[in-house]
Amino acid sequence: MSSETHSMGFFKRKHGDEPGAAELGHLETEVMELVWTRGDGNVHDVMGALGRPLAYTTVMTTLDRLYKKGLLARRKEERAFVYSPRISRAEWERKRAGELVAGFLGGSATPGELLVSCFVEAVGERNQALLDELEGAIRKKRRELERRAKL
Repeated sequence: MSSETHSMGFFKRKHGDEPGAAELGHLETEVMELVWTRGDGNVHDVMGALGRPLAYTTVMTTLDRLYKKGLLARRKEERAFVYSPRISRAEWERKRAGELVAGFLGGSATPGELLVSCFVEAVGERNQALLDELEGAIRKKRRELERRAKL
């Protein structure tokens, strides 16, 4: 892989670094879903799976952008690149959720309080067992932080 630096909005990283959860466009999201569900593929494979006519260069550019964002790996087979996911769908969703929460908590106290309040309210209305699990996770995290503070 190249060590070329790429700029993705406010993310700057090199190929091979941990992929950040940069925002994806509609086509990028659609292509990632295909690669996650169907597995490895080249430009022609993705074009056929999309189910709508797109230019070869459009699909090729989209795959290349996903590669440069660190979401896809690629290897050369004959004259074409074959792309595969570098991270799972679950890992991607976890990163996106983490960055969303970090964005809320990174500002003033009010957005953080609002986020926590809305989250607890939504969970409580929909799933009592998940609310209990959340409470347990909070207790566990507090104990872990207290142990770290004593070290």
